[in-house]
Amino acid sequence: MKKYKGYLLDLDGTMYAGTRLIEGAKEFIDYLALNQLPYLFVTNNASKTPEEVSAKLSAMGFVSTPDNVVTSAMATAMYIAAEKSEASVYVIGGTGIKKALEDEGLVIKDEEHVDYVVVGLDVDITYEKYAVACLAVRNGATFISTNPDVSIPTERGFLPGNGALTSVVAVSTGVVPVFIGKPEQHIMNKAVELIGLPKEDLVMIGDLYMTDIMSGINSGIDTLHVQTGVSTYEAVMQEAVPPTYSVKNLLEVIAYYEGETHE
Repeated sequence: MKKYKGYLLDLDGTMYAGTRLIEGAKEFIDYLALNQLPYLFVTNNASKTPEEVSAKLSAMGFVSTPDNVVTSAMATAMYIAAEKSEASVYVIGGTGIKKALEDEGLVIKDEEHVDYVVVGLDVDITYEKYAVACLAVRNGATFISTNPDVSIPTERGFLPGNGALTSVVAVSTGVVPVFIGKPEQHIMNKAVELIGLPKEDLVMIGDLYMTDIMSGINSGIDTLHVQTGVSTYEAVMQEAVPPTYSVKNLLEVIAYYEGETHE
């Protein structure tokens, strides 16, 4: 197993499951921090700000600052700003996506005549929010979704994810959105830019094949599948393009690296 110069890490199912720590996750981050190996948490969660994501990680014992976090909200806002500065946006979502849009100088409007419609995870979703989003898309607004995750793991089980919410607008309008988060390259390009290392020196670590592992594959980055979340070892190894590596948990990676160091 190659020892990389930089690490891109998923959160749900890789670092934690709801409020439960994943075995080996904290130890792995401690190992990276101790060895001064740069890492970024790359999350499709657009409802939280980097500060909120980092605060949760810190409270769980992880070594983290907001600078360690890349969200699909950040990547979405940067994508829109690059296309049209000061664009008007109707947004479905939480504080994370709204703050990211405002930080990029974009104008949030609660109306159906806007340049863009952005759908992010919104636990307070209503019919009226959907109605405005659909009308805006029909009026010509560019339709963007922060990420395609159809479900999210929680302590209660798998709940509807942003992809499920997005599908309502997509089905109603017949318009396919531009997805920004994993497995798309938009969020990965932002992560690569922030970590400041060549792709060949990076590895993407995650549990879910269709988002985490495919994000690395789509971006030309090596992948490490952890068998601690959704996708099983048997399933990922049957894919047309399997991950570069698969491990039971991240303790295996530490053991390998430390053994390699002592050789």
